[in-house]
Amino acid sequence: MQEQPRARPNIRPDHNGTQRAQFESNKKRIYATQEICGICGQKVDFGFKFPHPLSPCIDHIIPVSKGGHPSDIGNLQLAHMTCNRQKSDKLSLQIEFAKSDELVPNNDLPQTFDWRNV
Repeated sequence: MQEQPRARPNIRPDHNGTQRAQFESNKKRIYATQEICGICGQKVDFGFKFPHPLSPCIDHIIPVSKGGHPSDIGNLQLAHMTCNRQKSDKLSLQIEFAKSDELVPNNDLPQTFDWRNV
């Protein structure tokens, strides 16, 4: 009989360790003050609840696995659950825009194109 591999214990301090209380406090503060996803830039609807893909969640700007602080409010941002899952533990570029630049999201582009008419 072969032994089943054991699951790794969760050792992240923001999940069940010393930082958990501070993380929860900062999470409530972010939910009360932010409404835009820090990853895609779209509005987050708090009517969606987990496990809906557009439900709100907290994203670590610098992932804990890359040295980011697990509960510092400066390292936390509001995000859609699906955006946060796609970002995973990658670092995203922070792009600064001048106030005169207009941000135009790309989700207004057509999702399909009929190439037969070209």
